Amino acid sequence: MAAVCYRVRGTDIEFLLVRTRGSGRWTFPKGGAEPGLTHAQAAALEAFEEAGVHGRMEEASFASYVRHKTGASRKSAASKRQTIMAHLCEVTRLEAPQEFDRNPTWFSPEEAKHRLREGRGADYAADLARVVDRAIARLQRLRVSANVASENRPKDGLQKVQFIDCAWRTVDAPKGPASNGQVRRQFLN
Repeated sequence: MAAVCYRVRGTDIEFLLVRTRGSGRWTFPKGGAEPGLTHAQAAALEAFEEAGVHGRMEEASFASYVRHKTGASRKSAASKRQTIMAHLCEVTRLEAPQEFDRNPTWFSPEEAKHRLREGRGADYAADLARVVDRAIARLQRLRVSANVASENRPKDGLQKVQFIDCAWRTVDAPKGPASNGQVRRQFLN
């Protein structure tokens, strides 16, 4: 799950990208599914951990892209195909991320697409750039829909967007031999 984090400044949209751990490439905050969480909640967790994002997450994904992840061993030519579901996240505030060296940074749409293309194969780079384009289109539709509704005109058939307000906190697991020193995360809404 990926969180496509954005903010609106005046009439401009900006996207928040983070650095990957290994290669240092720019990307959206993303990660795998978490037991007991919806995909949107898992994306919100990644946005919080990797970029320090607090915000409003759209429950339904608006886009997806395919990532080919190479095997764990450098000698292995095997590639694992991952479909990443992208969720819009309106950033309401930022704090220091839990993960170091992620360097969350705001970019204009064109600069975000440029950064997402750097150091990637043509197909994957194009997929990431399309996610930015689809996010912009989705945000423009939402803006028009909100204006239509506020002017008491008939609705245009778009579904109302359901957002979840989210925050996460780390909770120490109970002490004792059964805990294995694990840390558990708790979703707050």
